Amino acid sequence: MATSVWRDGRPSLSFSRNEITGAIGDSITVLPLLVALATLTDLSLGVMLLGFAVFQVVWGLYYGVPVSVEPMKALVAFVIAGSLSVSGLAAAGLLAGGVLLAVGATGTLAAVQRYVGRPVVRGIQLAVALVLLETGATLAWGDLQSAALGVVTALVVTALGYRRGSALAVVGLGTVLALFTTGVPTPSVPAVEISVPSSAALLAVRTGEATLAQLAMTVGNAAVATSLLLDDYFDADVSADELATSMGAMNLLAVPLGAIPMCHGSGGVAGKHAFGARTATANVVLGVLYALVALLAVEVLASFPMAMLGAVLALVAIELGRTAVQTDALGLTMGVAVVGLGTNLGVAFVGGVLVWVIRERVTDGGGVSDAEEPS
Repeated sequence: MATSVWRDGRPSLSFSRNEITGAIGDSITVLPLLVALATLTDLSLGVMLLGFAVFQVVWGLYYGVPVSVEPMKALVAFVIAGSLSVSGLAAAGLLAGGVLLAVGATGTLAAVQRYVGRPVVRGIQLAVALVLLETGATLAWGDLQSAALGVVTALVVTALGYRRGSALAVVGLGTVLALFTTGVPTPSVPAVEISVPSSAALLAVRTGEATLAQLAMTVGNAAVATSLLLDDYFDADVSADELATSMGAMNLLAVPLGAIPMCHGSGGVAGKHAFGARTATANVVLGVLYALVALLAVEVLASFPMAMLGAVLALVAIELGRTAVQTDALGLTMGVAVVGLGTNLGVAFVGGVLVWVIRERVTDGGGVSDAEEPS
Protein backbone atom coordinates (compact mmCIF):
# COMPACT_ATOMS: atom_id res chain seq x y z
CA MET A 1 0.00 0.00 0.00
CA ALA A 2 1.37 3.39 -0.98
CA THR A 3 1.56 6.42 1.28
CA SER A 4 1.61 9.76 -0.56
CA VAL A 5 2.83 13.20 0.39
CA TRP A 6 0.99 15.96 -1.50
CA ARG A 7 2.46 19.28 -2.54
CA ASP A 8 0.97 21.95 -4.82
CA GLY A 9 -2.08 19.79 -5.45
CA ARG A 10 -0.17 16.76 -6.72
CA PRO A 11 1.61 13.81 -5.09
CA SER A 12 5.33 14.49 -5.01
CA LEU A 13 6.27 11.44 -2.93
CA SER A 14 4.67 8.01 -2.67
CA PHE A 15 6.28 5.37 -0.48
CA SER A 16 5.72 2.05 -2.28
CA ARG A 17 7.84 -0.73 -3.73
CA ASN A 18 6.93 0.38 -7.26
CA GLU A 19 8.97 3.55 -6.72
CA ILE A 20 11.99 1.43 -5.83
CA THR A 21 11.66 -0.82 -8.89
CA GLY A 22 10.95 2.23 -11.05
CA ALA A 23 14.15 3.91 -9.92
CA ILE A 24 16.17 1.10 -11.49
CA GLY A 25 14.58 1.82 -14.86
CA ASP A 26 16.43 5.14 -15.13
CA SER A 27 19.77 3.83 -13.89
CA ILE A 28 20.18 1.27 -16.66
CA THR A 29 20.38 4.05 -19.27
CA VAL A 30 23.15 5.72 -17.24
CA LEU A 31 25.46 3.15 -15.64
CA PRO A 32 26.98 1.57 -18.78
CA LEU A 33 28.08 5.00 -20.03
CA LEU A 34 29.59 6.00 -16.69
CA VAL A 35 31.56 2.76 -16.42
CA ALA A 36 32.82 3.19 -20.00
CA LEU A 37 33.96 6.75 -19.27
CA ALA A 38 35.70 5.71 -16.06
CA THR A 39 37.45 2.88 -17.90
CA LEU A 40 38.64 4.94 -20.88
CA THR A 41 39.50 8.25 -19.15
CA ASP A 42 40.75 9.57 -15.83
CA LEU A 43 37.26 10.70 -14.81
CA SER A 44 36.28 9.55 -11.31
CA LEU A 45 33.37 7.11 -11.30
CA GLY A 46 32.58 8.10 -7.73
CA VAL A 47 32.41 11.82 -8.51
CA MET A 48 30.25 11.19 -11.59
CA LEU A 49 27.84 9.13 -9.49
CA LEU A 50 27.63 11.85 -6.84
CA GLY A 51 26.64 14.36 -9.52
CA PHE A 52 23.78 12.15 -10.64
CA ALA A 53 22.82 11.45 -7.02
CA VAL A 54 22.40 15.13 -6.18
CA PHE A 55 20.40 16.11 -9.24
CA GLN A 56 18.15 13.05 -9.25
CA VAL A 57 16.90 14.24 -5.87
CA VAL A 58 16.89 17.95 -6.73
CA TRP A 59 14.85 17.71 -9.93
CA GLY A 60 12.59 14.97 -8.64
CA LEU A 61 11.51 17.11 -5.72
CA TYR A 62 11.39 20.27 -7.82
CA TYR A 63 9.10 18.86 -10.50
CA GLY A 64 7.25 16.39 -8.28
CA VAL A 65 7.37 13.66 -10.97
CA PRO A 66 9.90 10.96 -11.98
CA VAL A 67 11.93 13.17 -14.29
CA SER A 68 15.14 11.60 -15.57
CA VAL A 69 18.75 12.72 -15.22
CA GLU A 70 21.02 11.21 -17.87
CA PRO A 71 24.45 11.82 -19.41
CA MET A 72 24.59 14.10 -22.44
CA LYS A 73 24.98 11.12 -24.73
CA ALA A 74 26.35 12.86 -27.83
CA LEU A 75 29.22 14.35 -25.82
CA VAL A 76 29.87 11.06 -24.03
CA ALA A 77 29.90 9.21 -27.36
CA PHE A 78 32.53 11.63 -28.70
CA VAL A 79 34.73 10.99 -25.65
CA ILE A 80 34.34 7.20 -25.88
CA ALA A 81 35.20 7.38 -29.59
CA GLY A 82 38.33 9.40 -28.77
CA SER A 83 37.32 12.50 -30.73
CA LEU A 84 36.75 14.72 -27.68
CA SER A 85 39.06 15.10 -24.69
CA VAL A 86 37.98 15.19 -21.06
CA SER A 87 38.66 18.94 -20.95
CA GLY A 88 36.65 19.28 -24.17
CA LEU A 89 33.81 17.37 -22.52
CA ALA A 90 33.76 19.80 -19.60
CA ALA A 91 33.98 22.81 -21.92
CA ALA A 92 31.14 21.56 -24.12
CA GLY A 93 29.04 20.88 -21.02
CA LEU A 94 29.51 24.44 -19.80
CA LEU A 95 28.75 25.92 -23.21
CA ALA A 96 25.64 23.78 -23.60
CA GLY A 97 24.60 24.69 -20.07
CA GLY A 98 24.87 28.40 -20.77
CA VAL A 99 22.86 28.16 -23.99
CA LEU A 100 20.15 26.01 -22.39
CA LEU A 101 19.81 28.36 -19.43
CA ALA A 102 19.43 31.34 -21.76
CA VAL A 103 16.97 29.51 -24.02
CA GLY A 104 14.82 28.37 -21.13
CA ALA A 105 14.89 31.65 -19.22
CA THR A 106 13.76 33.63 -22.29
CA GLY A 107 10.97 31.20 -23.22
CA THR A 108 12.51 30.56 -26.62
CA LEU A 109 11.24 26.99 -26.93
CA ALA A 110 7.66 28.07 -26.27
CA ALA A 111 7.97 30.51 -29.16
CA VAL A 112 9.27 27.91 -31.62
CA GLN A 113 7.35 24.88 -30.37
CA ARG A 114 4.35 25.62 -32.60
CA TYR A 115 6.59 24.63 -35.50
CA VAL A 116 7.38 21.27 -33.92
CA GLY A 117 4.55 18.89 -34.80
CA ARG A 118 3.64 16.09 -32.43
CA PRO A 119 4.56 13.44 -35.03
CA VAL A 120 8.09 14.87 -35.04
CA VAL A 121 8.31 14.61 -31.25
CA ARG A 122 6.93 11.07 -31.41
CA GLY A 123 9.61 10.31 -34.01
CA ILE A 124 12.32 11.47 -31.60
CA GLN A 125 10.83 9.25 -28.89
CA LEU A 126 10.79 6.29 -31.29
CA ALA A 127 14.39 7.01 -32.30
CA VAL A 128 15.40 6.95 -28.63
CA ALA A 129 13.58 3.62 -28.26
CA LEU A 130 15.50 2.21 -31.23
CA VAL A 131 18.81 3.52 -29.85
CA LEU A 132 18.07 1.89 -26.48
CA LEU A 133 17.23 -1.38 -28.25
CA GLU A 134 20.48 -1.16 -30.22
CA THR A 135 22.44 -0.41 -27.05
CA GLY A 136 20.86 -3.37 -25.30
CA ALA A 137 21.80 -5.66 -28.18
CA THR A 138 25.36 -4.32 -28.19
CA LEU A 139 25.73 -4.90 -24.46
CA ALA A 140 24.30 -8.41 -24.77
CA TRP A 141 26.57 -9.32 -27.70
CA GLY A 142 29.64 -8.49 -25.63
CA ASP A 143 28.89 -11.28 -23.14
CA LEU A 144 26.20 -13.66 -24.38
CA GLN A 145 26.31 -15.84 -21.28
CA SER A 146 25.64 -12.95 -18.91
CA ALA A 147 23.03 -11.56 -21.29
CA ALA A 148 21.21 -14.90 -21.37
CA LEU A 149 21.26 -14.98 -17.57
CA GLY A 150 19.72 -11.51 -17.51
CA VAL A 151 17.00 -12.50 -19.99
CA VAL A 152 16.11 -15.65 -18.07
CA THR A 153 15.99 -13.75 -14.79
CA ALA A 154 13.70 -11.08 -16.24
CA LEU A 155 11.43 -13.71 -17.83
CA VAL A 156 11.13 -15.75 -14.64
CA VAL A 157 10.33 -12.72 -12.49
CA THR A 158 7.79 -11.52 -15.06
CA ALA A 159 6.19 -14.99 -15.28
CA LEU A 160 5.77 -14.97 -11.51
CA GLY A 161 3.67 -11.82 -11.86
CA TYR A 162 6.30 -9.24 -10.89
CA ARG A 163 7.12 -7.61 -14.24
CA ARG A 164 8.00 -4.29 -12.60
CA GLY A 165 10.45 -6.07 -10.35
CA SER A 166 12.33 -7.69 -13.22
CA ALA A 167 14.89 -4.87 -13.53
CA LEU A 168 15.56 -4.94 -9.79
CA ALA A 169 16.05 -8.72 -9.92
CA VAL A 170 18.52 -8.46 -12.80
CA VAL A 171 20.49 -5.69 -11.07
CA GLY A 172 20.47 -7.64 -7.80
CA LEU A 173 21.80 -10.80 -9.43
CA GLY A 174 24.44 -8.83 -11.32
CA THR A 175 25.56 -7.20 -8.09
CA VAL A 176 25.98 -10.60 -6.43
CA LEU A 177 28.09 -11.80 -9.35
CA ALA A 178 30.19 -8.63 -9.20
CA LEU A 179 30.77 -9.17 -5.46
CA PHE A 180 32.16 -12.62 -6.18
CA THR A 181 34.75 -10.89 -8.37
CA THR A 182 35.65 -7.95 -6.14
CA GLY A 183 34.98 -9.23 -2.66
CA VAL A 184 33.71 -6.89 0.05
CA PRO A 185 34.27 -3.31 -1.20
CA THR A 186 36.32 -0.75 0.70
CA PRO A 187 34.41 2.47 1.49
CA SER A 188 35.99 5.65 0.15
CA VAL A 189 34.99 9.28 -0.26
CA PRO A 190 35.47 10.56 -3.83
CA ALA A 191 37.72 13.62 -4.08
CA VAL A 192 35.66 16.51 -5.41
CA GLU A 193 37.74 19.36 -6.78
CA ILE A 194 36.81 22.57 -8.58
CA SER A 195 38.17 22.59 -12.13
CA VAL A 196 37.32 24.96 -14.97
CA PRO A 197 38.35 24.12 -18.55
CA SER A 198 40.91 26.36 -20.19
CA SER A 199 40.01 29.07 -22.66
CA ALA A 200 41.69 26.97 -25.35
CA ALA A 201 39.30 24.09 -24.64
CA LEU A 202 36.30 26.43 -24.62
CA LEU A 203 37.26 28.00 -27.95
CA ALA A 204 38.34 24.80 -29.72
CA VAL A 205 36.53 24.05 -32.98
CA ARG A 206 35.89 20.45 -31.90
CA THR A 207 34.28 21.68 -28.68
CA GLY A 208 31.94 23.91 -30.66
CA GLU A 209 31.00 21.12 -33.06
CA ALA A 210 30.30 18.72 -30.21
CA THR A 211 28.24 21.34 -28.37
CA LEU A 212 26.05 22.02 -31.41
CA ALA A 213 25.46 18.30 -31.96
CA GLN A 214 24.46 17.87 -28.32
CA LEU A 215 22.20 20.94 -28.27
CA ALA A 216 20.21 19.73 -31.26
CA MET A 217 19.73 16.38 -29.54
CA THR A 218 18.95 17.98 -26.18
CA VAL A 219 16.29 20.34 -27.50
CA GLY A 220 14.54 17.57 -29.43
CA ASN A 221 14.74 14.77 -26.88
CA ALA A 222 15.58 16.13 -23.44
CA ALA A 223 13.33 19.21 -23.64
CA VAL A 224 10.49 18.88 -26.17
CA ALA A 225 10.05 15.07 -26.24
CA THR A 226 10.48 14.74 -22.48
CA SER A 227 7.91 17.48 -21.83
CA LEU A 228 5.37 15.58 -23.93
CA LEU A 229 6.19 12.25 -22.30
CA LEU A 230 5.79 13.65 -18.78
CA ASP A 231 2.34 14.81 -19.84
CA ASP A 232 1.53 11.42 -21.39
CA TYR A 233 2.66 9.36 -18.41
CA PHE A 234 2.04 11.56 -15.38
CA ASP A 235 -0.31 14.32 -16.59
CA ALA A 236 2.43 16.76 -15.59
CA ASP A 237 2.54 20.30 -16.98
CA VAL A 238 6.29 20.70 -17.36
CA SER A 239 7.27 22.91 -20.28
CA ALA A 240 10.25 22.41 -22.56
CA ASP A 241 11.59 25.78 -21.39
CA GLU A 242 11.47 24.68 -17.76
CA LEU A 243 13.43 21.55 -18.63
CA ALA A 244 15.96 23.58 -20.62
CA THR A 245 16.43 25.94 -17.67
CA SER A 246 17.00 23.12 -15.20
CA MET A 247 19.48 21.42 -17.55
CA GLY A 248 21.37 24.65 -18.01
CA ALA A 249 21.61 25.38 -14.29
CA MET A 250 22.55 21.76 -13.55
CA ASN A 251 25.53 21.77 -15.89
CA LEU A 252 26.82 25.20 -14.92
CA LEU A 253 26.82 24.10 -11.28
CA ALA A 254 27.97 20.48 -11.61
CA VAL A 255 30.58 20.40 -14.38
CA PRO A 256 33.14 22.61 -12.54
CA LEU A 257 32.93 20.14 -9.63
CA GLY A 258 33.94 17.16 -11.75
CA ALA A 259 30.53 15.87 -12.83
CA ILE A 260 29.93 15.10 -16.48
CA PRO A 261 27.40 17.05 -18.58
CA MET A 262 23.87 15.90 -17.71
CA CYS A 263 20.42 16.33 -19.18
CA HIS A 264 16.87 15.06 -18.92
CA GLY A 265 15.59 12.56 -21.49
CA SER A 266 12.62 10.53 -22.62
CA GLY A 267 14.50 7.23 -22.29
CA GLY A 268 15.00 7.57 -18.56
CA VAL A 269 11.42 8.74 -18.02
CA ALA A 270 10.15 5.70 -19.96
CA GLY A 271 12.42 3.46 -17.89
CA LYS A 272 11.09 4.79 -14.62
CA HIS A 273 7.48 4.49 -15.81
CA ALA A 274 7.94 0.98 -17.23
CA PHE A 275 9.02 -0.42 -13.88
CA GLY A 276 6.44 1.33 -11.72
CA ALA A 277 7.60 4.84 -10.78
CA ARG A 278 4.79 7.38 -10.55
CA THR A 279 6.18 10.04 -8.18
CA ALA A 280 9.42 11.77 -7.24
CA THR A 281 10.16 9.08 -4.68
CA ALA A 282 11.86 7.14 -7.49
CA ASN A 283 14.29 10.04 -7.91
CA VAL A 284 15.01 10.17 -4.19
CA VAL A 285 15.59 6.41 -4.06
CA LEU A 286 17.89 6.46 -7.08
CA GLY A 287 19.79 9.46 -5.75
CA VAL A 288 20.43 7.66 -2.47
CA LEU A 289 21.49 4.49 -4.32
CA TYR A 290 23.92 6.43 -6.53
CA ALA A 291 25.43 8.10 -3.45
CA LEU A 292 25.80 4.77 -1.62
CA VAL A 293 27.52 3.19 -4.59
CA ALA A 294 29.83 6.22 -4.94
CA LEU A 295 30.85 5.96 -1.29
CA LEU A 296 30.80 2.22 -0.72
CA ALA A 297 30.89 0.16 -3.88
CA VAL A 298 32.56 1.81 -6.87
CA GLU A 299 34.66 -1.34 -7.46
CA VAL A 300 31.53 -3.46 -7.54
CA LEU A 301 29.90 -1.26 -10.17
CA ALA A 302 33.05 -1.33 -12.28
CA SER A 303 32.88 -5.15 -12.25
CA PHE A 304 29.12 -5.38 -12.89
CA PRO A 305 28.28 -7.64 -15.89
CA MET A 306 26.71 -4.90 -18.00
CA ALA A 307 25.55 -7.41 -20.61
CA MET A 308 22.84 -8.45 -18.15
CA LEU A 309 21.24 -5.03 -18.57
CA GLY A 310 20.60 -5.68 -22.26
CA ALA A 311 17.26 -7.37 -21.56
CA VAL A 312 16.14 -4.55 -19.28
CA LEU A 313 17.05 -1.92 -21.88
CA ALA A 314 14.94 -3.83 -24.40
CA LEU A 315 11.93 -3.63 -22.06
CA VAL A 316 12.43 0.13 -21.67
CA ALA A 317 12.69 0.49 -25.44
CA ILE A 318 9.42 -1.37 -25.95
CA GLU A 319 7.66 0.83 -23.38
CA LEU A 320 8.85 4.02 -25.05
CA GLY A 321 8.15 2.67 -28.54
CA ARG A 322 4.54 1.87 -27.68
CA THR A 323 3.94 5.49 -26.73
CA ALA A 324 5.86 6.84 -29.71
CA VAL A 325 3.68 5.15 -32.35
CA GLN A 326 0.55 6.87 -31.03
CA THR A 327 0.52 9.42 -33.85
CA ASP A 328 -1.68 10.54 -36.72
CA ALA A 329 1.27 10.78 -39.10
CA LEU A 330 3.04 7.44 -38.69
CA GLY A 331 5.06 7.87 -41.87
CA LEU A 332 6.69 11.08 -40.65
CA THR A 333 7.22 9.61 -37.19
CA MET A 334 8.91 6.53 -38.65
CA GLY A 335 11.03 8.67 -40.96
CA VAL A 336 12.30 10.82 -38.09
CA ALA A 337 13.05 7.67 -36.08
CA VAL A 338 15.01 6.02 -38.88
CA VAL A 339 17.05 9.17 -39.51
CA GLY A 340 17.69 9.48 -35.77
CA LEU A 341 18.95 5.91 -35.57
CA GLY A 342 21.07 6.24 -38.71
CA THR A 343 22.60 9.64 -37.94
CA ASN A 344 21.77 11.32 -34.62
CA LEU A 345 18.74 12.75 -32.86
CA GLY A 346 19.73 16.35 -33.60
CA VAL A 347 19.75 15.83 -37.36
CA ALA A 348 16.48 13.91 -37.14
CA PHE A 349 14.83 16.66 -35.09
CA VAL A 350 15.86 19.50 -37.40
CA GLY A 351 14.93 17.52 -40.51
CA GLY A 352 11.60 16.49 -39.03
CA VAL A 353 10.72 20.08 -38.15
CA LEU A 354 11.49 21.24 -41.69
CA VAL A 355 9.33 18.50 -43.20
CA TRP A 356 6.52 19.29 -40.77
CA VAL A 357 6.56 23.02 -41.56
CA ILE A 358 6.53 22.37 -45.32
CA ARG A 359 3.76 19.82 -44.92
CA GLU A 360 1.61 22.20 -42.90
CA ARG A 361 2.15 25.08 -45.29
CA VAL A 362 1.08 22.92 -48.23
CA THR A 363 -1.91 21.56 -46.32
CA ASP A 364 -3.10 24.87 -44.82
CA GLY A 365 -2.15 27.17 -47.65
CA GLY A 366 0.70 29.01 -45.96
CA GLY A 367 0.08 28.74 -42.22
CA VAL A 368 1.45 26.45 -39.59
CA SER A 369 -1.25 24.52 -37.79
CA ASP A 370 -1.40 24.40 -34.02
CA ALA A 371 -3.54 21.26 -34.07
CA GLU A 372 -0.58 18.97 -33.48
CA GLU A 373 1.36 21.29 -31.23
CA PRO A 374 2.90 19.41 -28.28
CA SER A 375 1.25 20.20 -25.00
